[in-house]
Amino acid sequence: MVINFKNKKFEKCCNTLKEAQKKWGTQQGKKVLDRLNEMRDADNMLILMSIPQARCHPLTGDRKGQWSVNLKHPYRLIFELVSEPLPRSKGGGLDMAKITEVKIIGVEDTHG
Repeated sequence: MVINFKNKKFEKCCNTLKEAQKKWGTQQGKKVLDRLNEMRDADNMLILMSIPQARCHPLTGDRKGQWSVNLKHPYRLIFELVSEPLPRSKGGGLDMAKITEVKIIGVEDTHG
């Protein structure tokens, strides 16, 4: 998948082990980079959603339209799907196999 970031500073933090560990700690920083590599390796959202440890899922409530994957509990890597309009299946749901680009917007505890 194609990975975009909310800004260049955040992109550097997410793609540089030293910067990620400085911001989120040794284990969490490594987990951010590992998860991003899994996302890059996935051809589309359907494949990403099939990675059990990622636990990729849509968020609800005031975060509707955002998605997350697991990091080190309780943190999640938060992202949005990039495609306008989002591809739909014949049944009206999202066609996850056609979604190949996301934008990373944060690393957060979505339960706190």
